[in-house]
Amino acid sequence: MGNYSKILVAFDGSESSRNALRQTLARFEESWIKVLIVVPTYEGDLELVGVHDVEGLLRGPTDELKQTASEIVGAESARVNIEVARGEAFEQIIDVAQKESCTLIVMGRRGLHRLERMLMGSVTAKVIVHADSDVLVIPRDAAIGWDNILVATDGSADAERALTKAMVFAKAHSGTITCVSVVDMHPEHYADAGDVVEKLEQKAKSVLEESEARTRSENVEFMAHLALGDPAVEITNFAGSNNTGIIFVGSRGLTGIKKIFLGSVAEKVIGLSEVPVYVTKTE
Repeated sequence: MGNYSKILVAFDGSESSRNALRQTLARFEESWIKVLIVVPTYEGDLELVGVHDVEGLLRGPTDELKQTASEIVGAESARVNIEVARGEAFEQIIDVAQKESCTLIVMGRRGLHRLERMLMGSVTAKVIVHADSDVLVIPRDAAIGWDNILVATDGSADAERALTKAMVFAKAHSGTITCVSVVDMHPEHYADAGDVVEKLEQKAKSVLEESEARTRSENVEFMAHLALGDPAVEITNFAGSNNTGIIFVGSRGLTGIKKIFLGSVAEKVIGLSEVPVYVTKTE
């Protein structure tokens, strides 16, 4: 697992970030881990409310967060470094990951209402869009499992990259890969677009066959699933019904104004999933 020699874990003391740190320690046993605590910059005038020692005011909660992280790390402290940064959370996470050459950023995801999760207006969503590193998002109560890996595929270069990354873990842990390809077509359109649906299904089957050939050539056990409907919903429903341990998805590197708008399949899968989601961003 040499490609994962250094990992950044974003830590804010929440239950989701605590779980993310625990899972990283347990599932990436040979990696160096950078735990990053980001303190927001206060831009108001604290003197107006009788506060003169701004540094002292911020130091208390920061020290508590460092202590909490240290307690979770415990005996693994030799391979963990805890750092505090100040500024915009997603910017600091990305900057530190780049400076420290971290190949993976791990973040927690709070257990929000299903609709709130789909909106993804969070620090996590911004990191996913802007970061060059891969991003692993772990729901608050979820555990990473390498024995049953799901890869969302549509035949794109991004999906192929996700499959390549998934095979690294499957081979290392003797896991099974299930590739899921979804024809994005609502049921009410089937009757009026029979020929179109049939062509899309055939394309999806071809994609799954190619994925099977790649996976079996690496001596990894393979399964395939073809579905029709909303891709994110079908992917996460399948994962929830089949004891999936982790989902791999590809994400396109966006630029300019496109970075402002979220809502891709990858972001929606993260919002809906009850299992960890690994978003591949790099080769």
